[in-house]
Amino acid sequence: MGRGSYALARVAVVVRAPAVRLLWLGLLGAGVGALVPGLTGRRIGLLGGAALFVVAAAVAFVARRGRYTALAGAAERAGRSVFLQDRAVTMRNWARARGRRWWLAAVFLAAVGSSYAAPGAAGLAMAGAGAGLWAKAVWIGGLERRAEALLWVRTEWAQGSPVAGSVPGWMTTGIAAGDALPGGARRRERRTGGRATAAAARQAVSRK
Repeated sequence: MGRGSYALARVAVVVRAPAVRLLWLGLLGAGVGALVPGLTGRRIGLLGGAALFVVAAAVAFVARRGRYTALAGAAERAGRSVFLQDRAVTMRNWARARGRRWWLAAVFLAAVGSSYAAPGAAGLAMAGAGAGLWAKAVWIGGLERRAEALLWVRTEWAQGSPVAGSVPGWMTTGIAAGDALPGGARRRERRTGGRATAAAARQAVSRK
């Protein structure tokens, strides 16, 4: 997957990055939208939004799962010279890439504005997409636990999606590498071992 030093980002964290923002912005949009009577009325709008939440969550969860499984199965062991990107950096880079903050703001405003027609519906659909992506990150965590290896992708390959057609493959490290647990949740550093223990866990690239 390439020689020399390069940066790797956790696949599950890349998936989680939009999930958190879509979920909370969607719920906020639905809450604001519920304050507007709308053309359909609050009851119909929110019931329709609940249905859209389920549909959007299901679509986000199942989308391209075959590609995820194939890349996970073919992942190669990362070399010792790679740089493991911190979880917080991956989350921040996703938001900054290609004006995604403006895109999220536009989607949020559109969800709130559509409440004049169907209160809360678009916001709940947005939240459903976020919930589906969060569930997919948890599913990826299951793959990592079963394989006892964390899944990573080169940062320059995953500017849009870790399963984009331009991504030739993923890499793996030991389960203790990096600062995120399987599935992309933040790893809680143990205080008893001091800073050396936390640093060792982040640098355990090939530990099993």
